[in-house]
Amino acid sequence: MSQTPPPGYPPQGYEQPLRQDEERTWSLLCHLSYFVFGLIAPLIIMLTLGNRSQFVRHHAVEALNFHITAWIAGIASALLIFVLIGIVLLPIVLLVCAVFAIVAAIQSYQGQLYRYPLTIRLIS
Repeated sequence: MSQTPPPGYPPQGYEQPLRQDEERTWSLLCHLSYFVFGLIAPLIIMLTLGNRSQFVRHHAVEALNFHITAWIAGIASALLIFVLIGIVLLPIVLLVCAVFAIVAAIQSYQGQLYRYPLTIRLIS
């Protein structure tokens, strides 16, 4: 005997799509996680909410690719400190990444799709 859910509840296995304000909020958090959680937040958001909203998935993937690229650039700059060029390069990398993350967060909260420039696209 198949159990049917009570009226007003979705059937099992069905995930309700996100509302537009929820999509904008989650996509904003993906980009702003650069300042707090780094790679973890966009990955979790992509895996949990990516199947409920293509908009959120796009921004989570973009943020994740950008965070990976930022980590690579940061580590390379940190290693170059031993040859002194990293002393100048590391703050520039961190500042440029912060600016890109803020621009992406603003664009996503306005409901627009955004692609980071200078990003290695590892996740699709």
